[in-house]
Amino acid sequence: MSLVETDVVVVGAGAAGLMCAIEAGKRGRRVVVIDHARKPGEKIRISGGGRCNFTNLHASPQHYLSQNPKFCVSALARYTARDFIALVEKHRIAYHEKTLGQLFCDGSSQQIIGMLLEECRQAKVDMRVQTSIEEVSKPDGRFRVRTASGEFYSEALVIACGGLSIPKMGATNLGYRIARQFDLTIAATQPALVPFTLTPSQLESWNGLAGVAIEATVSCDKQQFREGMLFTHRGLSGPAMLQISSYWQDGKPLRVNMAPQRDVAALLLQAKATKPKQEAATFLAGHLPKRLAQRIAEQHVPKDHSGRLGDLQDRQIERLGTAVNDWQIVPHGTEGYRTAEVTLGGVSTAELSSKTMESKKVANLYFIGEVVDVTGHLGGFNFQWAWASGYVAGIYV
Repeated sequence: MSLVETDVVVVGAGAAGLMCAIEAGKRGRRVVVIDHARKPGEKIRISGGGRCNFTNLHASPQHYLSQNPKFCVSALARYTARDFIALVEKHRIAYHEKTLGQLFCDGSSQQIIGMLLEECRQAKVDMRVQTSIEEVSKPDGRFRVRTASGEFYSEALVIACGGLSIPKMGATNLGYRIARQFDLTIAATQPALVPFTLTPSQLESWNGLAGVAIEATVSCDKQQFREGMLFTHRGLSGPAMLQISSYWQDGKPLRVNMAPQRDVAALLLQAKATKPKQEAATFLAGHLPKRLAQRIAEQHVPKDHSGRLGDLQDRQIERLGTAVNDWQIVPHGTEGYRTAEVTLGGVSTAELSSKTMESKKVANLYFIGEVVDVTGHLGGFNFQWAWASGYVAGIYV
């Protein structure tokens, strides 16, 4: 079994790990990156529909969740979206802004991976993929990382192996296990940026709407997002639902405004006076997708009723408007880590330095990226946290 002596071992060849390795390598540190995946940057590869939503122009602390909301301030200030954009432009990668400050490659996410690997090559980073870690210890003031193919001894150890989301991509709890081994606390984890599931009876109520998309305002616990919403075969998805999932807790209702720019009840009452023969479903179809409008009318217009607005009582019209502007539903749950884009929670920020990402308990042990209890909103914010936390660790490790 081979034995490699080095300065820094980075566990995880994802966004945060590669960025840390680059910065440490630039300082002349000997860096080895270890990952059990077949190739580096697998979550980068699948992100953004294959085009990688690599950052967000508006990345700032208010777009992140953590038990300590101020923890991310230092790293985000020292490595900004503009800093990463400069790296992208240095490598002549064309990109565009999609919506709400989200930046994507014009071409492929593989360009971002290629850029990071080229930077690693220039920094003389030793990349070891398809290498599974069997044991981590610190027997003599240095870290020992034992793998199936050999042992690595290093002065510093950086844990950048992500969270529990998307296990089919190889996600494991390794980062949390190592943290617990060194007596660090883990803030409770749960799937985030994840679609909701509905009960069989709820699905029956909305049967036939899979694929219907609208712009909606979705709120829960004083948080609200106005973005796209999508009905699926399992429940509810789309950016607005993914965003609110980070704030939702089991058993809590979601409030959905399916026509956020219109007071549908007021418009219905007005139409009742001016077009009394118009059917409720027809009116609603002027403001919602036809299938959705038909279903809401079926649910809220009495079955023995003509369906014409002029025949509806005002209180029935109010209920119809509420069904559109303030639909309340308690999801059955979420699709879980299988489809969650990120993991909420992680290594407690109370035990890490916000300046360096180093453990306060164990010298030269660092945690960066998704494994830390910092979770961004949808739209490039989690990548920006990966770049920023990786950068600051890399300049100190």
